[in-house]
Amino acid sequence: MNNNEIEKKIIAIIEELKPFLLSDGGILEYKGFKDGIVYVKLGGACEGCEFLDLTLKDGIEQMLMNEIKEVKEVRNIN
Repeated sequence: MNNNEIEKKIIAIIEELKPFLLSDGGILEYKGFKDGIVYVKLGGACEGCEFLDLTLKDGIEQMLMNEIKEVKEVRNIN
C-alpha cells in the first residue's frame, strides 16, 4: 500500500470513530501520517479529560493498528 492509500484508509477509520467522540462532546481531527505514526488532534471535551490517553491508545491507536499494518503509533498533537 502506498502512502496515499494508507492515508485514505486512516481517514476512513477516523471518520467512523468521530461520532463516538462527538457524542461525548469530543473532537477528533486527522493531522498527518509519517514514518508509521498517525498524528491526530483531540479537542472539545477530550481536552483535559482523564480518559484522553485511554481513548487515544486503547481506542484509536488499537483500531488503526489492527486495520492498517503500517501504523505503529498514534500521537495527539495540540
